[in-house]
Amino acid sequence: MDELELLKKDWQENQKFPKLSKQEIYALLHKKSSSIVKWVFILSLIEFGFWTILGFFIKDNEAQQRFDSYEMDHITIPLIVVGYLILGYFFIRFYKNYKKISSTDSVKLLMKNILDTRKTVKYYVLFNLVFLYVSLIIAVVIETNNNTDFQLITSKFTETNEYLMMYGIVALLTLLMMVALTGILLGFYYLVYGILLKRLKKNYKVLKKIEG
Repeated sequence: MDELELLKKDWQENQKFPKLSKQEIYALLHKKSSSIVKWVFILSLIEFGFWTILGFFIKDNEAQQRFDSYEMDHITIPLIVVGYLILGYFFIRFYKNYKKISSTDSVKLLMKNILDTRKTVKYYVLFNLVFLYVSLIIAVVIETNNNTDFQLITSKFTETNEYLMMYGIVALLTLLMMVALTGILLGFYYLVYGILLKRLKKNYKVLKKIEG
């Protein structure tokens, strides 16, 4: 049983220790919540750095070089810029959430800031998934329209009037890839942010009891 659970039990049952006041319970919850939100901000920056470094490593990959040879910068660069701008917005929100919780001096305000933080993290995860889907679909379209090997296969299907089947196979493979990546990312985000959000939710419940 952690420190918070001991204090909760003490506050409710008053068996082993002197009874703690609501203010003392609030101070502990405030400190814990502030620490959690700080880690949300730090982990989001670490995650951003990880994906950025990974991008540099795969830049010399043969498949990436082939994709770059299609000269689709007018599509990929705006997509990347929009992605970075939105990520920057979330980083600012995470930092502001941390500063708000750090300076909170009332139970109601702390509860509101906890809910705001949880909502921001959920939107952040949703954005990353949607951005992944959009990027993957755009990449598949560019690849199918520019890859000479794929065009050769397309011509064979066209000759037999089975090109719809071929595009159906491509769509199915893309969908399966999206499902697989979704599972991987959701598992990753649960390990990184899900546990922190569960702790925030637990703090919120205790605060609600105090306020009630």
